[in-house]
Amino acid sequence: MAAVHGLIPARFLTLTAHLVIVITIFWSRESTVQACLPLEFTQEEFNNKDIELVVGLSVTLGLFAVELAGFFSGVSMFNSSQSLLSTAAHASASVSLLFFLFEQWPCHVYWWILGFCSALPALVEVFLFIAVFGLKRKAL
Repeated sequence: MAAVHGLIPARFLTLTAHLVIVITIFWSRESTVQACLPLEFTQEEFNNKDIELVVGLSVTLGLFAVELAGFFSGVSMFNSSQSLLSTAAHASASVSLLFFLFEQWPCHVYWWILGFCSALPALVEVFLFIAVFGLKRKAL
């Protein structure tokens, strides 16, 4: 039981770290988009990459809302499997996004990070939410 209680703060901290890095990418979006483009680019190419990055970051923030809603509602707060998955995924995302920023990785890499490190734990969170509230309503 002590392991579950140790995972709760770790999960919250990794979620928060990942959220802070995503917000930082939003703030430094112009330089991030320029790093994704070749040295000489047109305004249209810049706008396309900017829209791509804004959509990816917005989807990530939506997935954060889903995961934080499940966490704070208590649906998955004490579920050790979800806590471990979420902690590992968001810690990996934090490290990967820092490399994305500092090493100036191409913008399409962000979608891989989003898929594995944000969408996967949010999808499991949704399944847990459906299982808890769906089974609860059938029991009544």
